[in-house]
Amino acid sequence: MIDYSLMGKKTNLREILAGNLKKNRRKAGLSQAKLAEKAGISTQYIAMIELTRQFPTPEVLEQLADALNIEAYELFSVQPSAESSMERLHNDIIREIKEVIVEVLEKNLANKHEQNEDTQK
Repeated sequence: MIDYSLMGKKTNLREILAGNLKKNRRKAGLSQAKLAEKAGISTQYIAMIELTRQFPTPEVLEQLADALNIEAYELFSVQPSAESSMERLHNDIIREIKEVIVEVLEKNLANKHEQNEDTQK
């Protein structure tokens, strides 16, 4: 099973699809029954997808996307949360600080090594 990080919890592909389908359906102002009618599938099937109990075929995904006036890939898009973006930024800053510290220490060690060689001559 493929896992994606979404707002600090592990989320699988079915959960991403279910959430995006429901979000886009509500955004379009459609009930499950209206979406099912527009997509040419049953209301129960829509409900099962939104409950992560069914996973549609590529053809059904395209029908759903068409009925929602979106691209099929949008049913799988994951927007990073502000929290995960901040965590990534924090980790990037820490990594860069460590790189700078290592660089400074290496220069200082090289200078001390040169000084020791000069004093031993």
